[in-house]
Amino acid sequence: MDTIASLFSFITWPVSWVIVQFHKVYGAIFGPDTGWAWGLSIVSLVILIRICLIPLFVKQIKATRAMQTLQPEMKKIQERYKNDRQRQSEEMMKLYKESGTNPLSSCLPILAQSPFFFALYHVLAGIASGKKIGVIDADLLESARNAHIFGAPLAAKFFSSDSQVSALHASLTDVRIVTAIMIVLMSASQFYTQRQLMTKNVDTTVKTPFMQQQKMLMYVFPIMFAVLGVNFPVGVLIYWLTTNVWTMGQQMYVIHNNPTPGSKAQAAYLERLTKHVTQHGKIRRRSEKAIVKAIVAKGRDRNEFERKFVNALNKAGLAAQADGTVTKSVAQAAAQTEDGAAAGTDTATAAARRQQPKRQSKSQRQSGGTKTGDSPSLEKSDAPQDAKPAAAKQPQKSGSGTRSKAQSGQRKGGPQRPKSPSKK
Repeated sequence: MDTIASLFSFITWPVSWVIVQFHKVYGAIFGPDTGWAWGLSIVSLVILIRICLIPLFVKQIKATRAMQTLQPEMKKIQERYKNDRQRQSEEMMKLYKESGTNPLSSCLPILAQSPFFFALYHVLAGIASGKKIGVIDADLLESARNAHIFGAPLAAKFFSSDSQVSALHASLTDVRIVTAIMIVLMSASQFYTQRQLMTKNVDTTVKTPFMQQQKMLMYVFPIMFAVLGVNFPVGVLIYWLTTNVWTMGQQMYVIHNNPTPGSKAQAAYLERLTKHVTQHGKIRRRSEKAIVKAIVAKGRDRNEFERKFVNALNKAGLAAQADGTVTKSVAQAAAQTEDGAAAGTDTATAAARRQQPKRQSKSQRQSGGTKTGDSPSLEKSDAPQDAKPAAAKQPQKSGSGTRSKAQSGQRKGGPQRPKSPSKK
């Protein structure tokens, strides 16, 4: 480890200078020789480095999204060469090269901060051995050696000897308890971060080398940190635990607000977005507009969760637009117009019915009198009950079969026409 750290000695001076500047600030609050002053200086160094790496993290997200757009092509390659693993790998590498994507892009933040990690290790190793490194002079060196975190010196390790720990004015038991707890927390946070990525933010419909890589890292990194952690000074454990917690929180934020298409996180996100849009009828933030815009642009290539989101908007009478906004659908506007027209027609018909005079019976029209307040049932009762035609009461002649009165030449009412004499 000391040999590797010496390779990054060119970053030792800027790292030590940053720590000293933070130490001046925290030393004025907690005291220059306290573990809080030196520990918070290391934590602030981590935060500063991670803020500087945010553009690289954004690039990592874009590369991951580019990998997701290649999922259909990857699936075709897997189905075409499912019996030839070597040819499948060659076609995958060819696809990566043509699209300009890299499946190893998820390791970029780790690789970028590795020089700072080893430079900090080199500084703390110098403090443990009593060597002045970078801008840390003799006074600062003595102050750092006397600083303890929960009874453990910053430069002490899990496997430090009893004499080394005694020279730093500490107990070996305290050192091993503190370092063991930090190693467990460091490994657990790393495992949770990778597991969160695999279970919530990965499209599981397609098996790709990217997924296999993430699954491997989920188990490799915690084991690696647990094995190497026993050789890290307490100050380096603080550094790595802080950067793991930062990564975990940063990833939780991304998964919650910008999930991977086809993942469980996207299903939960679109469900929340659907509930908000149907209640308020609009999109809240710019990031949400970007996601809706991407869903609209996919067309028929939408996944299951995206189709469910679009259908839910349609059922609510809303339609997602190409610019990411949401408006009322044409069908709903037409339905509202038809409902309004129908309501107006019903109102006019009801008014016309109220203005229409009541119908009169035949006896009322003959007498010229008008009775007000008579009901239609009474008007119908005024008609004579024996108004049936006389012809209807005449029995039919036998032998006529099923011939009707109209076929036999008889009239329905009034005098009957005489039959013509038969010709002999």
